[in-house]
Amino acid sequence: MPDVAAVIDDMRDESQELDLLVRELSAMQWSAPTPAPGWGIAHQIAHLTWTDEAALLAATDAEAFAGEVTKALEAPESFVDRGAEELAALTPDALLTRWRDGRQRLEAALRNAPAGTRIPWYGPPMGVATMASARIMETWAHGQDIADALGVTRPPTARLRHIARIGVRARDYAYLVRGIKAPGEEFRVELTTPQGESIAFGPEDAPQRVTGPLVDFCLLVTQRAHRDDLAVRATGPDADQWLDIAQAFAGPAGPGRAPRGGGK
Repeated sequence: MPDVAAVIDDMRDESQELDLLVRELSAMQWSAPTPAPGWGIAHQIAHLTWTDEAALLAATDAEAFAGEVTKALEAPESFVDRGAEELAALTPDALLTRWRDGRQRLEAALRNAPAGTRIPWYGPPMGVATMASARIMETWAHGQDIADALGVTRPPTARLRHIARIGVRARDYAYLVRGIKAPGEEFRVELTTPQGESIAFGPEDAPQRVTGPLVDFCLLVTQRAHRDDLAVRATGPDADQWLDIAQAFAGPAGPGRAPRGGGK
C-alpha cells in the first residue's frame, strides 16, 4: 500500500511545478490554444481548479457531491466544458488565486481524512491515496497540454509512477464506459523509467502483457498522445485492445489525440 502522506506530498509538488510554468505568462499566452480543441491555457487551469473543487466537495460533503454527479449524468458530454468555460473567464490573477486556494484546501482535507476513508467520484469511489494519485494524473495530463502549447519539454519525475498505477487500476473502467466486457484475467504491465529502472504491475506469468517506457504509458492512459506515436507494445489480443481504449480518468471516453507519425 502506498504511503498516503507521501502521495499527498507528490500531489502538492505536481501542482507547484505546474504553477511555476504558468505564473508568469502574459495575457496573450493564457489564451494560447492547447492540443485540446477549443481550450486555451486558461481553460486547462480552469479545469484543474474545477476538478480540485469537485474533489474537495467529494471529500467533505458526500451528499452535496452526489447532487453534482446527478448534474453530470444529465449532460455527460458538456458538464466538464461548462466548468472550464466559466472559470476560464476569470482574469489570470483571479484564476491562479482560486486554483491555489482550492488545491490547498483539498490537500488539507485529504491529510485530515480518517484512515479507511472512501471518497465518492464520477467513477468508482476511491481511497485517499488513490484520490491524490488521480489529482496527480489530472494535473500532469493538463500540464502536458500546457507544456505542448508553450513548446516546453518537462523533465519526467518519479511522480509518473502514480499515473501508471492508476492507469493500470482503471483498466476495467475503460471497458465499462464503452460498454465492452473487460477481460477476466489480469495483464502484466512492465515499464521502464527514464533512469532505466523497471516497474511492474500484475502477475509475472500473465500471457497478456504491455511493455514500454513509463512516460509513454502515462501519455497513453491520459490520452495525451496517440498509441501510434508511442513505444508502448502489447502481447496478446486483449492487451492490444486495451491499448486502444485505455484511460486513467473518470467520465466518458474521450476521442483521444490524432496520430502525429512515428512510434508504432
